[in-house]
Amino acid sequence: MGLAGLGALSMAGGGLLTACGDAKPSGGPGTTTQDQLQKLLPAYAPNELVKADIPSVTGANGFFSNPAFLKYPASPVTTTSGVPGKGGTYTTMTPLWGAIPSASGNAYYAAVNKAIGATLKLQPADGNNYDKVLPTLFAGDKLPDWVQVPSWNMGNLGFADAVNKFADLGPYLSGDAIKAYPNLAAIPTSAWQCCIWNGKLFGLPVYYSGATIAGTIFHRKDILAKEGINPDDIKTPDDLAELGKQLTSAAAGRWAFDDVFDATGQIFKFPVDPNRWVIDESGKIIHRYETPGILAALEWYQAQAKAGHVHPDALADKNQEAKQRFWSGKVAITGDGPGAWKGDDAKSGKAANPSYERQAFKLLSTDGKPQIWMNPSAGMYSFLNAKLSADQIKECLSIANYLAAPYGSAEYLTVNFGVEGTDYTMVDGNPVLTERGSKEVATTYQFLITPISPTTVIAGQTQVVKDYAAWEADMVKYAAKPAFYGMNVTEPAQYANINQPMVDLIKDIRYGRKPVSAYADGLKTWKAQGGEQLRAFYEDIRSKYGTGQ
Repeated sequence: MGLAGLGALSMAGGGLLTACGDAKPSGGPGTTTQDQLQKLLPAYAPNELVKADIPSVTGANGFFSNPAFLKYPASPVTTTSGVPGKGGTYTTMTPLWGAIPSASGNAYYAAVNKAIGATLKLQPADGNNYDKVLPTLFAGDKLPDWVQVPSWNMGNLGFADAVNKFADLGPYLSGDAIKAYPNLAAIPTSAWQCCIWNGKLFGLPVYYSGATIAGTIFHRKDILAKEGINPDDIKTPDDLAELGKQLTSAAAGRWAFDDVFDATGQIFKFPVDPNRWVIDESGKIIHRYETPGILAALEWYQAQAKAGHVHPDALADKNQEAKQRFWSGKVAITGDGPGAWKGDDAKSGKAANPSYERQAFKLLSTDGKPQIWMNPSAGMYSFLNAKLSADQIKECLSIANYLAAPYGSAEYLTVNFGVEGTDYTMVDGNPVLTERGSKEVATTYQFLITPISPTTVIAGQTQVVKDYAAWEADMVKYAAKPAFYGMNVTEPAQYANINQPMVDLIKDIRYGRKPVSAYADGLKTWKAQGGEQLRAFYEDIRSKYGTGQ
């Protein structure tokens, strides 16, 4: 969900570029100029009705931490007036990663539809096969009234043209027009930027954030404490390597590291995404594979592997078992996404070991200058069918305004938890699904639009929220925009598979199966098989649209 893009340009060779709206003027299909962008963006009006227990903190380059809540407000405020719908009926389709609940007799669906004053006929589809469902709907012109299209499913849709099947929302939301929908006006500008194609505002953003990262390095604070290690003293890769010696104990069945290679990208300053490019100090566009940092990271990680500091199963690429290794204490340090640091993780970890405590290291660096590249604010969007009338579009936007009510509101409880006593109960001040609710409540309405993602208590683990919020507030101080930030580029189809040999080679090197010296030949082959052509492709993008930084 961390991908995002805005604007679209059909490129020679069949590729698709979605750009951040800061592009230079161009006459190509799908482009959005800087002047157009300023006219299209909705006015921003933060919602002041709900106060977070731990407020958002502004970091560098416009990024900010998410608001955090320790308990759901005892008296939730109402952020909308009246019933938003006018009795209309609309078909929807959204992806769902999980069991699809039955619509028959579903108290949750009935409660939300009653609250919005309309009938949304929900049609969740298997998220893992969503990319196969969408092309058929587009080709057959059988799109539902309201549909979710993730950015990573747009490449095979010819989206620069396909997006024209959706309603232009600019006349209803651009500028001050959005003030008719206060909860939509509270959506940050960076998220709305991700919803613009062809000089028009088409999308509604879903699951956006002020600071989205690929991952970071976690440690078992309880284990480090037993060894007398202060995690705040770990500031460089050499410090981290020293922990390899201190924390690995064959007798105790414990290794220092799981597979932390990707997470070391923030230390050695190379992108995690295989499709990411970097502007080097000379101004040249170089690929992730060409950065000095990735070579240094391979040398560092292979040294840990050869020294026996990496768990054997991690070296065997058994990533599905990584969380269990961390929970049980078989490894003390692991790499993972920020979503791993939640209350349910603490619950699972404490079940394996009562002293379990996950924490993240403060950002490490090689030069005393920490930096972490951000992902775009939003990467999922919903769209309204262009066949809807103006009155129907207004009704759907009023419904969207209800669905986007912030965490802490009465509406949020209904949209996310259903009916109290039936679908959920309040436990220690927070909503918890009942047995019936766990079967009926699924992520469906939320894939149409959401408020900004908050950090909340899960499984009663209040301290986890405090710790994560404090870490994130520190992390955003070092937030930076990578090259082509907010420009989700789908490369020409003929280069779709050139990265796989490098992906495999990097695994072989970091796991110690091949020497670091093998990297040079692999890189040479990658360049010859399309890497240099791709560089020219990105140079053309930079010349026309900039780098998004």
